[in-house]
Amino acid sequence: MSGYCAIAPGHPVHGPYHDTEYGFPQREEAVLFERLLLEINQAGLSWETILKKREGLRAAYGGFEVDTVAGYGQADIARLMGDAGIIRNRLKVLAAIHNAQVIQTLRASHGGFAGWLDAHHPLEKADWVKLFKQTFRFTGGQITGEFLMSLGYLPGAHHQGCPAFALVACRQPAWMQAR
Repeated sequence: MSGYCAIAPGHPVHGPYHDTEYGFPQREEAVLFERLLLEINQAGLSWETILKKREGLRAAYGGFEVDTVAGYGQADIARLMGDAGIIRNRLKVLAAIHNAQVIQTLRASHGGFAGWLDAHHPLEKADWVKLFKQTFRFTGGQITGEFLMSLGYLPGAHHQGCPAFALVACRQPAWMQAR
């Protein structure tokens, strides 16, 4: 299923992400938000570029703390647009701020981002994409699919023969759980 399993293991940039993060379930809000921002920023670029800029993105976006990013104003937007350590795309920057604000609202309605994801699981990918487009900005089919696969809500992150598949399976990702 995943061609990533063929190229990532042992790769200095892709390897650690593939082996310890990709497909592994996560609950922490900052981690979920980070993954959403990484996927949004990847649009039109290589995943390797995003992984190389990850620490720059972390610094620029306040450690991926939702409340910090949700409070960004015009001065922060200008700062981000001038930061060579990140992807300087105005639509992606504005989407990050908007999406952080949306996640804040999910706390009241679902207890948080993870609760919102759980409340809608299981959905087929097309239904997830529709839901994400209604809820967030800059979340098309590829971004939504990769985001959900990277967190274990959709299958396909690893093929069954990949050593990481067994590690993910031990954590019972959402796609493996019966509803």
